[in-house]
Amino acid sequence: MTSSASLPSLDGRRFRMVSSTTSAVDPDAPSEFVYQERDGAIWGDYSGDTVTFGRFVGTRTGDTIWVSFVHVLVSDGTVVTGDGESELELTDDGRIRLVEHYEMHGLPQLSVCEEVSAG
Repeated sequence: MTSSASLPSLDGRRFRMVSSTTSAVDPDAPSEFVYQERDGAIWGDYSGDTVTFGRFVGTRTGDTIWVSFVHVLVSDGTVVTGDGESELELTDDGRIRLVEHYEMHGLPQLSVCEEVSAG
């Protein structure tokens, strides 16, 4: 993690999608993301909701991460790829929120993921 970051490392943290402009999020079974971070590198995987499985890799500078991703859709097995940039924010209860900006289907998209509480 770079010294300019104000929020802690994402290493080992889990996040759940809470909203997306790409599709309706199933509140009972949202996509869940597991992040790893070391020395400015970000990587991890995700699954759930509309995604069979996915992987991402990227970088972190301060409280911004940039990733490339690939996932497989549950509906028809389509492989989807893309890039995105996320701003890290702190929620009122001290968890990390990822506000993700990316492009899919040729249009700008926005999704929000929030850290899963340890308890």
